[in-house]
Amino acid sequence: MKTLVIVTHPSIETSVINKRWVEELKKYPEKYTVHELHKVYPDGNIDAEKEQHFIESHSNLILQFPVYWFNSPPLLKKWLDDVFAYGWAYGSNGGDKLKNRKVALAVSAGIKKEDYSEEGRYRYTLEHLLSPFETTFLYCNADYRSFFAFYGAENETGENDPDAFESELEKNARDYLKFIDNL
Repeated sequence: MKTLVIVTHPSIETSVINKRWVEELKKYPEKYTVHELHKVYPDGNIDAEKEQHFIESHSNLILQFPVYWFNSPPLLKKWLDDVFAYGWAYGSNGGDKLKNRKVALAVSAGIKKEDYSEEGRYRYTLEHLLSPFETTFLYCNADYRSFFAFYGAENETGENDPDAFESELEKNARDYLKFIDNL
């Protein structure tokens, strides 16, 4: 079965990293389903039952988003709150739909990797900051497989060396697909 990639980016058209990842994913529709929440739910009214069936029809689940204020965009949090409901994602009466499902995150982090360290500017690693997602998946008995990241997105516009940046971005997009395929 295919991998479902839930993309949550409020302005994907102006994105550099997430937009490139989506372009790469869409080259392989037989392997990946790209589901862009801001395009499907521009009003923020999520059809939880439809989303649950969508997840159930795929083997793996990836949540892809830019890190916003050391968290996810608000629509992804709302999606999690609405879709990962009692009796579906956890609890009794069928609350096992995520059990053993391979799940992972793909994030673009505007800040440089060295700033995401105990000695760095923000004193926390990206792994620490994303731990609420891991805890959510563990609570739902999913098979959490960590995260894939692009660091330094806000500083990496390619102004100094556009060819080097483009080459790095292309490699990163290919590495992203390898990460998903190796879940």
